[in-house]
Amino acid sequence: MKDTFLVITSIAQDSNPVLINYARECKTSNIPFILIGDTKSPTNFDLKGCDYYSIESQKKLNFELVKQLPEKHYSRKNIGYLLAIKKGAKTIIETDDDNLPLEKFWLKREINAFACELSDKKWVNVYKYFTEKNIWPRGFPLQNINDKIPELENEKYIYCPIQQGLADDNPDVDAIYRLVLPLPIKFNQGKSIALSNNSYCPFNSQNTTWFSEAFPLLYLPSFCSFRMTDIWRSFIAQRISWTCDWSILFHNSTVYQNRNDHSIINDFEEEISGYLNNSKIIEKLIDLNLEKGIENISLNMMRCYEAIVEMGLIDKKELILLDLWIMDLKKLKLNH
Repeated sequence: MKDTFLVITSIAQDSNPVLINYARECKTSNIPFILIGDTKSPTNFDLKGCDYYSIESQKKLNFELVKQLPEKHYSRKNIGYLLAIKKGAKTIIETDDDNLPLEKFWLKREINAFACELSDKKWVNVYKYFTEKNIWPRGFPLQNINDKIPELENEKYIYCPIQQGLADDNPDVDAIYRLVLPLPIKFNQGKSIALSNNSYCPFNSQNTTWFSEAFPLLYLPSFCSFRMTDIWRSFIAQRISWTCDWSILFHNSTVYQNRNDHSIINDFEEEISGYLNNSKIIEKLIDLNLEKGIENISLNMMRCYEAIVEMGLIDKKELILLDLWIMDLKKLKLNH
């Protein structure tokens, strides 16, 4: 599995038990593990089985994006993606330093997934297929949380270059959920769900598999709310996936989360732009005239980000970073 890479960004110590777990299991599974640090990372980080990049070593890399990517930001993870691609990745798994892998996390990923397909269903609360409890994923519009979920049809093999796994115990829910509803939750084992054309649900960066066709869509924006960076990325990825006839897969939990310390009120403040605008973003993206085919992914990404910039939700400086990302992919011969 040397062409499957694991990418995490963290400011934790090398004694962090989750990072130690990943380093050990990656070595056993023959999966290269890239860890991206930041300005608050320890200066003497040393973990066997982990290819660690401090902020200083990142600056020495020959990537255009490195020169302008903000520090003290989750989007430093973009550097990890570029490194994995440069080192020959065909599959990239991403997670965080508070998500512990279950045994099935280490099974080989397949791009053709056996799943129930949903198309033309608009907003679909995927979590409801895996539990009877009242729950919704971070980024799901509050006005739709009580919508009835569509009936599932028979499973079949579906082409899914982007695959989101759920997380048990402390799943990725928003601050409003955390303030008023109970945790932990362990999801039921259910059928995988593939969202196709005009069906959408936010997905995160906490337990996600990307195959090489979709690598350009890995890009995490920097000039928006921290709590929306992976959510808005997911909306763009889903919209562009439709132009390639791809589906987005949601599957059973393969990690459980022991959540790092958060201020829920700070999270709430960071999520306000999403509460107010997630539906508007999807509507805007759906209205765009995008080009068909994998060869137009980069062009379509620029159009999608330009649209959200025009909405006043992402600073126009984002377009400079996106252009650098596309330039780096071109140098790595991965420019669609």
